Amino acid sequence: MPKAKILVVDDEKNIRRTVTMALESLDYFVHTAFDGKDAMLQLTGEQYDLIITDLKMPGMNGMQLLQQAIAKYPSIKIVLISAHGTVDNAVEAMKLGAVDFLQKPFTPKELRNIVYNVLERETVSEKQESEFERSFELAKHYASKREFDRATASIKQAIGSDPSRPEAFNFFGKLQETLGETQEAIKNYRVAIDLDPTYQPAKDNLDRATSSSTTRPSF
Repeated sequence: MPKAKILVVDDEKNIRRTVTMALESLDYFVHTAFDGKDAMLQLTGEQYDLIITDLKMPGMNGMQLLQQAIAKYPSIKIVLISAHGTVDNAVEAMKLGAVDFLQKPFTPKELRNIVYNVLERETVSEKQESEFERSFELAKHYASKREFDRATASIKQAIGSDPSRPEAFNFFGKLQETLGETQEAIKNYRVAIDLDPTYQPAKDNLDRATSSSTTRPSF
């Protein structure tokens, strides 16, 4: 996996150096900018995974940089640091898209922990999504071939990798209904609806399963 690229933005040279040294010890690529305008210029030439920016800087401050960077690069993550941080600053920064807020003075360990957690969350999320999609596609493949034992095993793996997805529980319900396990199917349709009350396929399947109709779901 390629190293993450981090842009550190602060008008104080010592802060830039300290943050850079702390993060390079985790084997990240670290570049620096001396203010928000310089940071925006650097963003046009490099693709960064994370910006760590001071809140209070002359010219374009950290909050302005946050707004402009996210508007232009929606997937970029931003952590704000400041000696002047308040709860209001943190709340406003989160509303604008910051992923975390760190108040000075902070230790290198505190900084490294925040950066690691921000970047690691993304890695875990991507892995989780990949495992879910792979298992879900296998479940659909096996169901289409009427290999219901394998389909059941695969959909259970999908649910295990991401239990927040209503479509997996809905599909599991369809499998159970096909196998004559109507009461278990109804439970899974209801779980899908609990996860997302707007998920119409589960509503339709629940209505059918609880009616007197003998129609079975199709794959």
